[in-house]
Amino acid sequence: MAVFEGTFTQTQPLRFAIVIGRFNDLVTTKLLEGCQDCLKRHGIDVNPQGTQVDYAWVPGSFEVPLVAHQLALTRRYDAVICLGAVIRGQTPHFDYVSSEVSKGIANAGFQTGVPIIFGILTVDTMQQALERAGIKSNHGWEYAMNALEMASLMQQLKGNAGGASYGNNSVHTVTAQALPVSPNLAISPESAVERNASDSL
Repeated sequence: MAVFEGTFTQTQPLRFAIVIGRFNDLVTTKLLEGCQDCLKRHGIDVNPQGTQVDYAWVPGSFEVPLVAHQLALTRRYDAVICLGAVIRGQTPHFDYVSSEVSKGIANAGFQTGVPIIFGILTVDTMQQALERAGIKSNHGWEYAMNALEMASLMQQLKGNAGGASYGNNSVHTVTAQALPVSPNLAISPESAVERNASDSL
């Protein structure tokens, strides 16, 4: 018998995609910063022009599962990280969106066999969201750790220590709309992804 357990070393062959909801971007850009910081500290090149991480910006959390599913289907990534924030309001909108997003992300993982990391904050207030995006702790770091561990674990389960099968596909940044990454992110300014400041869902 054997014990399978993900590790956080030997990250050179790993490739990730990060899908970010633009709605509530005050929160989601902070989550992205935490995610990038964690990946960078574990040896991942987070530069959008590099070869290890692609970024896809979508209008809001509801659109995240579809894009995550499409990215996973390419078989170019060892894990896909989904980032978003759904904040409760005075209508049932919160319940519908959070329910469908969670089911969609779970289904994307089941259907593709690629680890899809659930990084969607579902909170009652903006204050709660900000606390989880950097004021008290940044959950983006945890989401990246989950991705690293699951990518490593899946490689072991598949008996493939060399990473995912990418064929001849080139790595590139995927955008729903060109958006700049926050200037505080751990990437060079000249490689920042453009981001539209307006919120939409």
